[in-house]
Amino acid sequence: MTTQSAPDSADSRRGRPDPDLNAIMSERRRLINLTYRLLGSLAEAEDAVQEAYARWFALTPQQQAAIESPGAWLTTVASRICLTLLGSARARRETYVGEWIPEPLPERTEWLTGPSGGTTIDPADRVTLDESVNMAFLVVLESMTPAERVAFILHDVFRYSFAEVAEIVGRTPAACRQLASSARRRIRAARAPATPTAQQTGIVRAFKAAWEAKDIDALIGLLDPGATAVADGGGRAVTFLDPIEGGAQIARAWVEIARQPTPLTLVERTVNGQPGLVALRDGVIVTVFAFDVAGMRIKRIWAVRNPEKLRPWTGQVPG
Repeated sequence: MTTQSAPDSADSRRGRPDPDLNAIMSERRRLINLTYRLLGSLAEAEDAVQEAYARWFALTPQQQAAIESPGAWLTTVASRICLTLLGSARARRETYVGEWIPEPLPERTEWLTGPSGGTTIDPADRVTLDESVNMAFLVVLESMTPAERVAFILHDVFRYSFAEVAEIVGRTPAACRQLASSARRRIRAARAPATPTAQQTGIVRAFKAAWEAKDIDALIGLLDPGATAVADGGGRAVTFLDPIEGGAQIARAWVEIARQPTPLTLVERTVNGQPGLVALRDGVIVTVFAFDVAGMRIKRIWAVRNPEKLRPWTGQVPG
C-alpha cells in the first residue's frame, strides 16, 4: 500500500523529493503510451493524463493512502477519461473539415506540447514505438467503437486481464472478451502482409526522388493501382478534402504539388515508427507524410497538414 509522507518528514526537511510522489509521477510515461493509442492524439493524450493526475491530487492524503496501487488507479481513471472522450470525438468529427487522421508521432517522440504552447523534452513522456502506433494501425482503431478500442488496447497491447478491463470499462469480462475479439477481426481484415523496414525505406526514398523529379511514370510505378491518398488540413491548411483514389490520379496530384511556385523541401523522417517524409516550406514543417507499403508498392498515403497536429514536430531540426 502506498502512503503519503507527512509534510515535515525527514525527506522533506532535507529537500529530498517525496518518494511516493516520485512513484506516482513515474507512471506518466506508461499513461501517455496508453492514452495516445486510445485517442490517436498526443495533445488529447497529455490532457487526459493531466486530468487523471489532477483527480489523484484532489484526493485527501487519507484517500490516497487507502489506494493499494496508485498506478492501477491512474490507469483506470485515464482509461475512463479516454472512453468518454472517444464517445464525444465521434460527434466532433462530424463537423471536422475534411478527413481526420491520427496525430503523427515524430521520430523522437519526447516532443510534446507544453503548458505555454511550446514543446518540452521529457523522457518520461516518450511514446514507445511499436506496431500499435503505426498509422495504418491507428486508422483501423478509428473504425472501432470506443468500448472496442479501449478493451482491445488494454488487453491485446497492454496485457491487462479481461477482469481488469471489465472493471475499467464497466462491462462484464465476457463482454470485454467479445469487444476485443471484434476489434481483432477488424485489425486482421485490414492488415496487409508486412514489408521489411529496409524495403519500405527504399520505396519511400524512391517516391521522394520521383516526386522531386516530377517523374509521373516513376511515381505511378511506385504506387499500387488501387492506392488511396488522404489529407488532413482540419480547415486550417489548404489541401484536398476528399481522398484521391488510384495510383495514376495520386501521381498526377503529387506532380502538381511539386510544380507550385513556392518549392517544398522533402526530408526523410520516421513517422509513427515507419519510414515517412516531412515537407518544409521556408524552413517550416508544413506536412507530414505517412505511408502504408505492401507488395513493394505504396497502398496508402496520409498527409497531415493541420498545424495543430504538427505541434509535436515543432523545434525539430530536419536531418
